[in-house]
Amino acid sequence: MNRRFALMIDPVVADEARPDFADTFTAVDAAAPALSVGELSTQRGDGVFESIGVIDGHAQEVVPHLERLAHSARLCDLPEPNLPQWRQAIDQAASRCGEGEAVIKLILSRGVEHGPTPTAWVTASPASDFSRVRAEGVRVVTLDRGYDLGAAERAPWLLLGAKTLSYAVNMAALREAHRRDADDAIFLSSDGFVLEAPTASLILRFGDRFVTPAPNGGILHGTTQLSVYEHLAARGFEVGYDRIPASDLPRADAAWLVSSVRLAAAITAIDGAALPVDRALTDEVNAYLLSPRD
Repeated sequence: MNRRFALMIDPVVADEARPDFADTFTAVDAAAPALSVGELSTQRGDGVFESIGVIDGHAQEVVPHLERLAHSARLCDLPEPNLPQWRQAIDQAASRCGEGEAVIKLILSRGVEHGPTPTAWVTASPASDFSRVRAEGVRVVTLDRGYDLGAAERAPWLLLGAKTLSYAVNMAALREAHRRDADDAIFLSSDGFVLEAPTASLILRFGDRFVTPAPNGGILHGTTQLSVYEHLAARGFEVGYDRIPASDLPRADAAWLVSSVRLAAAITAIDGAALPVDRALTDEVNAYLLSPRD
C-alpha cells in the first residue's frame, strides 16, 4: 500500500439491521481537510479509537477490536456503534490495502460541539517498518502512572479502561522514556503494580507460565495479547492474568510488549538491568502474528 484511504461513516443506531451499509459511507481524499474546526476529537480528544493491523489485505482480530470500540464508547457515554456497519467499513478499507503490512484506524468522536450526531471515520495507511524492533527488541523504563490499582473502579470518570483519543499522557511517557535512553515505558500503579505500556500490552514469562496484568485497574484488554495467548495455549503453555508487583519484573525469564501493528517486541532491559531474551520464541510468535487471524 503506498497511499492513504479514508472513509467517513454516517453512524446508524446500534440495532439497525440491514445487509448493506454502503450508502452510509463516503470516501474522502485522505490528504484533504475533512473535519470541522468545531470537531471535539481535535479540540478535546473527546472520542475513542482502535488500530487494526492488516496483513496482505486481511484485517486482523476485527471482532475483538470492534468489541473494544463498543466498550470504550460505553465508558465515554458515546452512542453505541453498529458493529456490522463498522465491519463493512473495515472490509472496504482493507480491500484498499494490498500486499504488505498496513494499519486501519477506527475513530468515533463526540462530533461537532453542540452538534446533533457523532463523527465517525475509518482510515487505512501503510504501517511503519517494525522489522528491526521485532528482531532487536526494546529497552524499557518503569514510570508511575499516578493512580493506584483501584482508581478505575473508584473514579470511572477517569476513563482509564477506555481507548480514548486523549493520548497526550501516553506520548509524554514515551518522550520521558527516550530522555532516559530507553525505547518504551511500562506504567506502574502508584501502589506498586505493573500495568501496561503506553501503546502496548505486557506479557511476562516465568518458567513455562506466561502472565499479563489482569485487565482491570484501568488496563486495556489487548487484542494482540489475546492472540498470543491463543498461540501459547495451543503450544501447551500455561497462560493467565494476575496482579503483578513491580518487584516481579526483574525476575521474569523473558518479557514482551505486544500490539496490533508493532506485534511482539522482546524486552531486553528494564530500568537499565538486562533481561533474558528468547529470540526463537519471539520469532515464532511474530510469524504467527503475521499470519491471517480473525
